Amino acid sequence: MAIPTEPIGSIPRPLPLIEAAGAFKAGRISEGEMLLVYDAAVRDTIEQFEKTGSPVITDGEQAKDSFATYPIRGLDNLSADGMSIAFADGHIRSLPRLTRGPFIYRTPADVYLERAQRYAHVPVKQAIISASALSMLYPQTALPGYSREEYLEAVLQEQEGEIRRCLQRGAHAVQVDFTEGRLSIKLDPTRRLLRSFIDLNNLVLERFSPQERRQIGIHTCPGADRDSSHSAGIAYAELLPSLFDLQVGRFYMQLASELDRPRVLTMVRDHIKPGQYVFVGVIDVLNPRIETPEEVKQRVLEAAKYIPLNQLGTTDDCGFAPFSDDTSRSRDTAFAKIRARVLGTQLAAKSLGVE
Repeated sequence: MAIPTEPIGSIPRPLPLIEAAGAFKAGRISEGEMLLVYDAAVRDTIEQFEKTGSPVITDGEQAKDSFATYPIRGLDNLSADGMSIAFADGHIRSLPRLTRGPFIYRTPADVYLERAQRYAHVPVKQAIISASALSMLYPQTALPGYSREEYLEAVLQEQEGEIRRCLQRGAHAVQVDFTEGRLSIKLDPTRRLLRSFIDLNNLVLERFSPQERRQIGIHTCPGADRDSSHSAGIAYAELLPSLFDLQVGRFYMQLASELDRPRVLTMVRDHIKPGQYVFVGVIDVLNPRIETPEEVKQRVLEAAKYIPLNQLGTTDDCGFAPFSDDTSRSRDTAFAKIRARVLGTQLAAKSLGVE
């Protein structure tokens, strides 16, 4: 497409998958049976995804428990009482806490990519969790015999390998989820925590060539879970100068739900570097109303006033269900919104004369 358009990642899970996951956790079905359920959900999701006309798809993260903890699910050196993240509606999500070393991924993202590619007929992108998010698993008090420095080096090695294998498998792009960017400013208004997150993520990105980094992107949003966010009150102005210090070729930015889009777009215009793509969010995943293609078109035309057309793309603000138990949005709504994004982007390209 003249103006590229890509999804972020997750799609709400079908009820049989949610029920089976509960049964597996309770020990009522085997791992082999659970894998068959995952496989069926991935196949159905990809089939429906392709029907939207989306030129790039994902597996909908059907087999992930969450966008953040998928690589470590099932490890025996984690405790459930890690860092808590409060959302605006009052509900809490908690990260696990590392209890001992060594640290190693159990299910890296290339495993999910391989399953998706079995069924896909169009390019597949792969979302991964950031090194900075995983850094929050290490407890405040040092673990005996396993320092924080050893842990972070293990995280960097695991993520480098994960990204490399995804690229080698032919992923359209590898998207690093960085929802903790704005959250870090909420936790630490001095922005020292944000700076440390940027630096840590760049330690991974520096291990790749400039050509490889063109296929690696960063997704930023203020969180999207159960119709609520965790850091929407933090202005983009607090994040954007630092965001573009990340050494990637693609930025997937929540924007449809932003109250002052022109201000954000002005900052993007002022900080985007040559060779970088900005995929602006044109679908508000927290709003149950399905956008019309014309509404999407107008959001693209607005962005085109600030971002050069050869650096502009479109996306959704966030995944539709980053956590597997989030049923606040239906699958039908998610696919209808994706279809509107695709059609609206096409309308905008035609209007701009770049079909």
